[in-house]
Order: sequence, then C-alpha cells, then structure tokens
Amino acid sequence: MDTTVWIPVVSALLGLVVGASGVWGAWISERSRHREELLAEGAPALPLEPGVLSILAAVPYTAIVLNCRDRVVRADANAYAYGLVKEESLANLELAEIVENLRATGTVVEQELEVIRGPFPSGQTIPVMVRVAPLRDGYVLILAENLSASRRLEQTRRDFTANVSHELKTPVGAIQLLSETIENNADDPEYVQQFARSLRKESKRLANLVSDIIDLSRLEVPDALHEPELVDVDELIQNVTEMQSVLAAEKQISLVASSKNTGAAVWGDADLLTTAVRNLVDNAIRYSESGGSVSMGVTVEDELVRIAVVDQGPGIPAAEQDRIFERFYRVDPGRSRATGGTGLGLSIVKHVAMDHGGTVSVWSSPGRGSTFTLVLPQARIEDDFDRMDEKED
Repeated sequence: MDTTVWIPVVSALLGLVVGASGVWGAWISERSRHREELLAEGAPALPLEPGVLSILAAVPYTAIVLNCRDRVVRADANAYAYGLVKEESLANLELAEIVENLRATGTVVEQELEVIRGPFPSGQTIPVMVRVAPLRDGYVLILAENLSASRRLEQTRRDFTANVSHELKTPVGAIQLLSETIENNADDPEYVQQFARSLRKESKRLANLVSDIIDLSRLEVPDALHEPELVDVDELIQNVTEMQSVLAAEKQISLVASSKNTGAAVWGDADLLTTAVRNLVDNAIRYSESGGSVSMGVTVEDELVRIAVVDQGPGIPAAEQDRIFERFYRVDPGRSRATGGTGLGLSIVKHVAMDHGGTVSVWSSPGRGSTFTLVLPQARIEDDFDRMDEKED
C-alpha cells in the first residue's frame, strides 16, 4: 500500500494517544491536588476515636462525614442511593443549609427531610430524619434514618383503625335497627320471632368480629409466642373437628379428618394453632355448598409438618390469591357478609404461621375448590427432650 496513505493515519493515531495521555495526566494531577488540600488543612483524614468507624458501620443509619470545607470524606452507599451525596459534595440543598447553620451556631440539629430519590423532580420522595453534629477540627457528622418503614406501619395502623370502625358500624347499626323494630312490634309474635333471629345473627357476627380483632391484636405484639409448648398436631386436628362439627352439620357439609396417627408435633401455642386451623376449616365450610365435603390432612416431610384443609367451594381467582391474607380483604364481600365472615380469619392464620416460624399457602382454581396448607417446623421430640434433660443435669 502507498506509504503516503499511512502517514496521515499514523499521525492521527499518535495525536489521539497523546491527547488521551494528557487528559489522564490532568485527572491524576487533580486528584493529587485534592489530597494535598486535605493534608494542608492540618486535620487527620477522619477525626474519630478508634472503633467509631466500626460503630458507624454497624448502626442502622446512613453516615456521612464532611471536612472543614464541606467536602464528603466518608459516605456509605445509601447516602448516594438516597440522593444525599453526589461525588464529593452534599446533593441535597436543605441538608447543606442545615450544615451551614450548624457551623454558625455549633448546636446539634435534628430535622426531618423529604428527599427526592433520583435526578428527576417528580421522582419518589423518601422521608429521612437527619441528625447533624459537629466534630473536632471542623469536621461534621451526619446520620440519616430512612423513615419509610415506620411511615408504612403508621399508615397500616390508621387503615386498620378505619376498617375496624367501618366493619363495626354494620352489625351495631343492624342490632340497633332490629331492636327498635322488635320494640315497635312487640304485640306481633310473628314479627318478634322473625326479627329476633336476625338480631341473634347480627349479635353473633359482632361477637365474631370482636373476637377476631382481639386475636389479631394479640398476635401483633412483639413477643406473641413467649412460652412455647409441645403441641400434638393429631390431637389438635381432632379438637378442631369436634369444634366445627355443629357448623358443618348445619350446612350439611361432610367434615372429614384423617384418622392416621402421624405423631406430628410442633413447638408453639396450642390455642393460637387451634385458632388458625379452625379459621381455615370455618372458611372452607362457609364457602362450600350444601352436600359438599371439607377434609383435613396432616403430613410430615423434610422436618416440616403440613396441615392441609381442602374444600369444594367456588375457588379463588388467581389474581385475588395474593391478597386474601390481607386484613378485611374479601374476594366476594356480599357473600362473605352473608356467611358471617369478618375478613380477618386468613390474616390471623398468616400471623400465627409467621409467629411459629412457618408459612401458609393456597392452591385454588375457580370451580375446583381450594386447598389451604399451614406449614410449621417439626418438633423432633426425642432430640428436644434430650437437650432439656442435659440442661437439667
């Protein structure tokens, strides 16, 4: 090939290399200059006592350290993720103003901020509580706490209170109306008898709702399972069968429990576990048509105890199955109220399962019924009692 063609190409490549080298050299020079500035300030890299960095890494707060020129010399990943820090500077203007006021007054500041996550003004906002304190040599420590989880919990509690108020109004209002009707028709035995039955139904519904609210409140305390005991699962199933036999007979439902002695046992609260299984069976009976059947079975596999409740009801659409364990959520509100359901039964089952280190799941298909399975860790009785004997010795 003609060398006259190569000469311009080679010259261009050499120019590109020289230019890139110049850019790289300038970047290195800038970084070196920045380090020299930090050293020229006469302060150590981080003016913290030994072990404080380890503590900052362990506490559940986002930590940021600024030098005397408000440059970020330490920040964890969340500081960047929350949009508090960008490169070596504070990215949040409100936080920068707080630091400026701190330097002027020397007083520790605690303030809540709404931080926009991401570069867009319309992005998601995060509630953050920041605590800004002065350190020696002009350094500043910023601790930030994400309040999103506590806000969600607070909102959940408000929703729960609103839902409870709404649910209580219905039976209370019905009882008041029915009692007034009976009073106004006291001389008509037929009317009294008719409305007395309705009154009894509404009062029972109210009692069930109050009972479920109490159960759910009990389960939501931090240590609901503080004194576990050994629970015989076969005996539990037999007790639930006896409890629900009257309701099954009223609805002409065949209630079948496995008679096989599995020897399954779990550590937990017998009353709570009985409530959970009873709620599953109660739902199965209420949503099954007369002449149908509901069955219970227990299996033990892989050190897990599975309690399955199978019904022949209408089934649950796939889109609804992820929500049925939410409090007061009903697939068919009209039918639920007609059957006396409170909308809390499955939520209670979920909480009981979680408190016992287990889970609850559902398989269902419209027109083919549903199967709810409560899964709990198996208690290996021999090993557990051996350990108890060793402790006593």
